[in-house]
Amino acid sequence: MLENTAFLVALAIVVVVVIVLSKTAIIVPQQTAFVIENLGKYSRTLRAGFHILIPFIERAAYKHTLKETSFDIDEQICITKDNVQVGVDGVLYMQVLDPERASYGITDYYFAISQLAQTTLRSEIGKIDLDRTFEERGAINSNVVSELDKASDPWGVKVLRYEIKNINPPTDVLSAMEKQMRAEREKRAVVLNSEGERDAQINQAEGEKQRVIKASEAVQRQQINEAEGEANAIKAIAEATALALRQVAAAVNEPGGNAAMQLRIAEDYVAQFGNLAKEANTLVIPANLSDISSMISLATSILKQGENKPPSVG
Repeated sequence: MLENTAFLVALAIVVVVVIVLSKTAIIVPQQTAFVIENLGKYSRTLRAGFHILIPFIERAAYKHTLKETSFDIDEQICITKDNVQVGVDGVLYMQVLDPERASYGITDYYFAISQLAQTTLRSEIGKIDLDRTFEERGAINSNVVSELDKASDPWGVKVLRYEIKNINPPTDVLSAMEKQMRAEREKRAVVLNSEGERDAQINQAEGEKQRVIKASEAVQRQQINEAEGEANAIKAIAEATALALRQVAAAVNEPGGNAAMQLRIAEDYVAQFGNLAKEANTLVIPANLSDISSMISLATSILKQGENKPPSVG
């Protein structure tokens, strides 16, 4: 009987020791903090590792994760500056920096921050028009984070980011926005089409202008070339005539040249008179037609007068 009693007492002691050890020996995981109270009063904060508490005196009152956490902000109805109701929801990212203040600074910082995020979001949405809510999402997120961070600092919680997930206008507003967007697209299409036609006409006119300019330059170049060719031809004929005359004059001054000149004049005279008689129906015959020698003498005297005449000074 005594042996059974001793066994039961020993078993009870072992159970008590196990219970005490389970209550006093704790292991804190990584990125976790335990807030320890001593007889209901804050004592210390335990970080990751193995720790022993004083039995029945100390206890782990609060457990906080030090990781960055996120939670959804429920959709709520916000009224824009132009009095349009939109449903807006989001997601919030935060992190506990001071476990003591997170334990005793506020009862439920999750609930408090979510409510504050909703009220701040309603305030920010009310400052802008509906059309700007979609393009100002970054600014809205930044303003919400700034306001939440100020409010949560005494709670030992850091608000890192806030992101708007959806902005849901009413059905009639969405229909009006779609019509407006369709009209804007059609307007841009018409403008782009007109600009394309205008550019095509400008290019065509510019091409026609360049063609006319090139054509006029070609005509001008042709006229210049023709004028230069005619001038060169006239110059060449004049030079050839002058050379021939100089050669004739030189030949006349040589022995026998005078008689040759008289013979050539007589031949030309007879030939030209014969041609005149063929072409004209009416012919006036000089009185001294039979006296060819007098005609040759007259031409010879004129030639000699021309050679003896001094050159004029111009």
